[in-house]
Amino acid sequence: MRATRAPTASQIQNPPPPPSTTKSGRFFKGGLGALGHALRGKTAGAFGPDLAKKLAQLVKMEKNVMRSLELVAKERMEVAQQLSIWGEACDEDVSDVTDKLGVLLYEIGELEDQYVDRYDQYRVTMKSIRNIEASVQPSRDRKQKITDQIAQLKYKEPNSPRIVVLEQELVRAEAESLVAEAQLSNITREKIKAAYTYQFDALREHCEKVAIIAGYGKHLLELIDDTPVTPGETRAAYDGYEASKAIIQDCEDALTNWVTQKAAVSAKLSTRARTLSTRRRNNIKARSEGLDLSGQDAPLNDQDGWVPAGHHQHHKDEYSEDEDEDEDELEGRTSHSVLGSEAGLNGGETRGRSQEAVVA
Repeated sequence: MRATRAPTASQIQNPPPPPSTTKSGRFFKGGLGALGHALRGKTAGAFGPDLAKKLAQLVKMEKNVMRSLELVAKERMEVAQQLSIWGEACDEDVSDVTDKLGVLLYEIGELEDQYVDRYDQYRVTMKSIRNIEASVQPSRDRKQKITDQIAQLKYKEPNSPRIVVLEQELVRAEAESLVAEAQLSNITREKIKAAYTYQFDALREHCEKVAIIAGYGKHLLELIDDTPVTPGETRAAYDGYEASKAIIQDCEDALTNWVTQKAAVSAKLSTRARTLSTRRRNNIKARSEGLDLSGQDAPLNDQDGWVPAGHHQHHKDEYSEDEDEDEDELEGRTSHSVLGSEAGLNGGETRGRSQEAVVA
């Protein structure tokens, strides 16, 4: 039901990405998932170009991280529902509070599911760097091959006329290699900044919203009367239904209205770190003034095409070593939510239990 909700302030400011590429093609569950993790980690980069092997392994390891995050999100939602089911048989205050806690925990699960989608933006951008690395490898190989041929001829046939031809080819190959290496250097810097901007922005939003939910969850706990009673004594009737509904509504409002500018946690640099960082930025700016290299070369077989953060689109790359349709995929999850309904996690109205929406 998340897709049917009104977008939050954060989603309006930064539209959510498409669903993660790892959420399709699930055929197996359970232990096979762990087997897939191990296989991906060990085989990543085994058959690709040498230059791209290390980054290929990183990309595969990140896929394992995403699969784990998806599983955590799914199981957290199931735990939230079970908490509400258990609470039905308890006293009224415990029953009401556990139902509302189940709502909050379920929302955390949905936030984690959204975080996976944004995490995939980071991973897809890193994959595009790997593709550029793979495209540069042939120019390196060609230059090395010509160099080896020249050395072999000079050893066996020092006066061979082919040496001159090969040396001319080597000059051209070196020029092509210089262009390729420069493009790789430039694009790597652009894309790594974009990739980790995706990840850190997503992580910051996720953690801030989880912290908000945790705070309102503690307010809910205050509604439970934990004063000890003597045997035979009857507790006062529970009168916290309206209070619990109000707390849930406040939590919903806080999540809906959250934007990066309202983040409660900020990374403040020390005077020394700020001075050194400013000096570095000024040095970079001074070196780049007057030089416009934006159009010096056409992209080198960059099928992904770098775009600014916020406009990045998901894609399926053609790097054979990193197929997204692994046979050990978990089965797709149904994306549903009880948030925004008037019934609790278990549906219906039970012992005064009511359900409010928490939008994230």
